[in-house]
Amino acid sequence: MSRHAPAATRLARQLRLIVITDSGLATPRDVAAVTGVALSAGAPAVQLRDKVLPPRDLLPLARRIRADTHAAGALFFVNDRLDLALAVGADGVHLGPDDLPVAAARAIAPPGFLIGHSADDPGSARAAVAAGADYIGCGAVFATRTKADAGAVIGVGRLAEVVASVDVPVVGVGGITVGRAPEVFAAGAAGCAVVGAVMGAGEPGRAVQGFLRAAAGLPA
Repeated sequence: MSRHAPAATRLARQLRLIVITDSGLATPRDVAAVTGVALSAGAPAVQLRDKVLPPRDLLPLARRIRADTHAAGALFFVNDRLDLALAVGADGVHLGPDDLPVAAARAIAPPGFLIGHSADDPGSARAAVAAGADYIGCGAVFATRTKADAGAVIGVGRLAEVVASVDVPVVGVGGITVGRAPEVFAAGAAGCAVVGAVMGAGEPGRAVQGFLRAAAGLPA
């Protein structure tokens, strides 16, 4: 059995839905208010992502979401910023190709700290796992407007190839709606990472429940 398999099996369930924050889509609501509703509906993980505010200004929000996720028994990730993730006691960080390399992050992260990495092809996914990544974020699976640097649409076929190439959970990201979620799970992904489908939803809790039903193989 792979050295990743036991931990990966546990982690996969926790990653069946990652709600990624977006202050613009949450407006006029507060980001933490939306994530709070998502957590109350059962969201198992939240990722704080903000490409504009500096870490100093993000710190209060990160602390609030950290407290909320802890109370809900959910995972909390910070996008890009390992320093901010460590400062607030997050469960992990999600790194992209232009961020701190996975091996460098692993070298300074505490035991049990989770590291995710973005990869849209089997080769880069395998390299990230070899460097110490605990899971892979793969996409853009579908077209998306919420991430300017999302890259080309890869489709569920490529997602399935990435899933087959590594022995850690793979989470599909990019343009995933409740209606499209079954395709992502059918490709073998452990979960969906979503922005607009929850942060921009009129009823974020209902959207979360739809994704969780899809993860369980039930009609949304």
